[in-house]
Amino acid sequence: MDSAESPTKTQAGEDENYSLLCQAHEQFNNSEFDRCLELLQELETRGESSGPVLRHNRAVVSYYKTGCTQHSVLLKELEALTADADAPGEASGGLSLKQGAAAATVARYNRAVIYYHRHMFGTALERLAPLVARLEALEKAMAALVATLQLQLLLATNQLNRAEAFLDYLQYKLNLVATAPSSNSAEEAAVVGSAPATATTNSSVVATPGGAAVEGAVPGLGGSLQLLQLITLVLNRKPVVIQEDGTPEYAALKAQQYYIMKDFQMAAKQLMRINNECTHAGTVTPQLSTCIANNMGVIHLRVRHYAIAAKFFQNALNFDQQLARNLRQSTLQTMSSARSCEILYNLGVAMLHLRRPKEAFQCFLVPVKQFHSNPRLWLRMAEACIMEHEAKLVEEERQSQSETTPSTKPYAPQSAGVPEPTLEFAALCLRSALTLTQHYKTRFHMAAVSSEDVEAPEPKDPTQESWRHPQDNNFCNPSKPVSLESLENMLAAIYAAHSFVSLRLGDHVTALEMSEKLLACERLSDAHKLLGHMYAGEALMLMDKAGEARDHLDPTFVGTLNAFDFETRDWQLKSVDAAQNVVRYNLAVAMALQNDLPQAKALLANLTHSLVASKALALRRFIDLKMGPVPGGTPS
Repeated sequence: MDSAESPTKTQAGEDENYSLLCQAHEQFNNSEFDRCLELLQELETRGESSGPVLRHNRAVVSYYKTGCTQHSVLLKELEALTADADAPGEASGGLSLKQGAAAATVARYNRAVIYYHRHMFGTALERLAPLVARLEALEKAMAALVATLQLQLLLATNQLNRAEAFLDYLQYKLNLVATAPSSNSAEEAAVVGSAPATATTNSSVVATPGGAAVEGAVPGLGGSLQLLQLITLVLNRKPVVIQEDGTPEYAALKAQQYYIMKDFQMAAKQLMRINNECTHAGTVTPQLSTCIANNMGVIHLRVRHYAIAAKFFQNALNFDQQLARNLRQSTLQTMSSARSCEILYNLGVAMLHLRRPKEAFQCFLVPVKQFHSNPRLWLRMAEACIMEHEAKLVEEERQSQSETTPSTKPYAPQSAGVPEPTLEFAALCLRSALTLTQHYKTRFHMAAVSSEDVEAPEPKDPTQESWRHPQDNNFCNPSKPVSLESLENMLAAIYAAHSFVSLRLGDHVTALEMSEKLLACERLSDAHKLLGHMYAGEALMLMDKAGEARDHLDPTFVGTLNAFDFETRDWQLKSVDAAQNVVRYNLAVAMALQNDLPQAKALLANLTHSLVASKALALRRFIDLKMGPVPGGTPS
């Protein structure tokens, strides 16, 4: 939080008022807030003309006096102060603000800081925009504060390309940062820094200890600017040398660099070294413990050690809950450090891999409230619903086989809008995921870079407007920006899941529509191609269109599929042979529906895979009954 009171003498006739302001500033720095408020009140009774200055300072001092917990009251006062200002940088007539910045300017900045700590990054960007637009006109100390917070917000919202362009602007236009040390001396890298290091995952991000509120003048920001510069370079996969200074922030950034370069073993060793050194020094905090535990979980999740990853995520959640016990009465720095949503997102993904869908669903319910525009999160919730439904079917079948007399189960209708792991809610999740993904695909930004541009890059000439041009496909916050291939794979997965759920719910028209859209997808994997034909064939058979279903169940296309695509997926079809047996069985069903019984029986004779053997035998007996005994033959 930036204090508005670092006095500068502005008029010769204001010696006494200036002296009072100096005393108030000294009392504020000594945490004598009551005395500071008394001095400010005395200034106001003397008729000091800098009304907005005193009003802002009084609000900030009162905020610190209450233990930095009444941020809502401070925010309300800052909102009123900026609303009353004629212009964002309106200068006041009396005592000046710190480094010459006007009251409304500092109020706008402090207001954005509060929104940042409350994880309202979009609102913070909007509130900071007027100051960023006139960054070159601000006094240098204030410009550094605004630029630092803007960069933190760009990284927090995963606008990595724009963050790098903004840093080019700060380096080449405003000279606020220097070139970062690069592992490639011929390559330029211009970026700024100010925030704690972050740990990336396909699911989420968790920050190391540190706050977003910037205190002090420009010299005090040097270390944070350098750190944020390195963070931006690392996240944009630029070669950069990270020279550790003994702090956990730089050490954690080094671990993150290892992770991005897929050196997971070194990343884990680096995190363990941080933990050991801080434990020995007695500097371990809940924020640091949360960061290390979450990032260790991310590493194990990446190498498919799902049980270990889940344990680390649970530990991270326990550490984080120490911070988030009473957020309403906590400081802004504590509120900013709470990362329960991101950790629960990661834990939910691990639980899905461990086939614990009910726990995964409960984990996803929390982050979906904050990241409701993330289509991948809606898809994960639908997958948890599907997995839970299938597990219930298996359990019911097992119980029915063990019972001597069949039992009746009451039907309990439930609204699809109730967040429970049911197929009805899965359909709702998939509709949300599909709508969002289709919308984002129309807005997808392709960064076209020709080989000529790479060989001969143009000299950088960043301006206030040029850094706004780069676009980031950050559709899946808190995950990193998605590629076009990842977006198309997600769309194919949504179509496949939507078709499956529609079949289970008896909506055959929607199931057919989704399967046809799945087959029309670009870059379709062999596994999704198989599912598309299978679901389309089943939907057509249920719609009494067995003839059209046979077109989708031609076994010849299975032979062209890549076996590796089946072996590496977490499902029952682990080979092309298994896929062939399943497709042939469904084709036999379609033939039986058309009364083409001899061909269906001949097809069933060769189905020996365990996935379909029992069903094939039952269908063959049914066909035998329909065909009747063969004259002179023996029963099969």
